[in-house]
Amino acid sequence: MNEKNILKTKNLEYSDTFFKKFRGLMFSKPKNLVFVLDRETRIGAIVHMFFVFYSINVYWLDKNMNIVDKKINLKPFRIAIPKKKAKCIVELKRN
Repeated sequence: MNEKNILKTKNLEYSDTFFKKFRGLMFSKPKNLVFVLDRETRIGAIVHMFFVFYSINVYWLDKNMNIVDKKINLKPFRIAIPKKKAKCIVELKRN
């Protein structure tokens, strides 16, 4: 996949409510999610894979929608912290 077109991925689901952000991918089938954070942050952009039973690709984007970090094949029950501040998190199911 061309990383420059990450937000053009088909079937993106926006986590735009508190419950959707809280639940994320826990106990769900593989899908593509986008989280828009309130502000650019590293700590607030931590991704955890607790109760997610499949691997995903994670991309962190800054306020200008540039990729600032990525984690390919993030496995279940792991934690990932971006190297730089992010405003948006894109979680993509693995093919």
